[in-house]
Amino acid sequence: MIEYFLYPTFAPGQMWETVAKKVSDNGGILKQNHKVVKINFSENVVTSIEIENTLTKRIKIIKADFCISTMPINELINDLEFPIPIAVKTVSDGLMYRDFITVGLLLDKVNYTLEDNWIYIQENYVKVGRLQIFNNWSPFMVKDNSKTWVGLEYFCTTNDDIWNMNATDLLVLATKEMIDLGFINNKETVLDSKIIKVPKAYPAYFVSYQNYDIIKSFTNTFNNLFLIGRNGMHKYNNQDHSMLTAIKTVQNIKNNTTDKESIWSINTEDEYHEES
Repeated sequence: MIEYFLYPTFAPGQMWETVAKKVSDNGGILKQNHKVVKINFSENVVTSIEIENTLTKRIKIIKADFCISTMPINELINDLEFPIPIAVKTVSDGLMYRDFITVGLLLDKVNYTLEDNWIYIQENYVKVGRLQIFNNWSPFMVKDNSKTWVGLEYFCTTNDDIWNMNATDLLVLATKEMIDLGFINNKETVLDSKIIKVPKAYPAYFVSYQNYDIIKSFTNTFNNLFLIGRNGMHKYNNQDHSMLTAIKTVQNIKNNTTDKESIWSINTEDEYHEES
């Protein structure tokens, strides 16, 4: 689908670590290990945000000139500190997400030459949906290039059996499925493992999403509230489009533009234009 990647040496997280450092170096304050618990308004303006330290549970109030939100839209709606119209609350509560688990396996050897970044799995006798081959993103992600780091990706929901498996059972499942698919011969091939669970990784276009314009119209009425990113807009953007919504938001703020349509219109073309 895409033939050439500009990929950070040690994976995408390195890019955001660099962004965080630049923000800090330029005087920005990052409140890590905090979560938003309340958003306060006066008429149609966000006035302050209440945040909770997830370690100490202490609450702090931050005054707001502007509020740019990437949090899942149903969590944002629940944090608004005033009565929410029933129609808005109904649509918000009905939004669905696809959650995500990666089971990383360090393999001593594999039975095939794995040249792709991703391998989509179609076989119906396994639960894994996709394999990610980390060696092929960046050779620096694997200490010993004679070994192979693969990530088995499971698309699930937080109330299903896979999500609620413990680490031991997930490792057993992933190893068995690599054997069943013929990539490895036995469990002794697995040298190390890492499991990462990501809730609300993908916004889903089911059920109440057909009435999403109700939420869009409602949030647009707040002059200094801007929704951006995949979860912030409940819009299945790629990372480049998500970043573009942030860039456009900042441009609008600098130009004193409160109309949000230029942000919502990003990635609405019929085709995603990529080189064939």
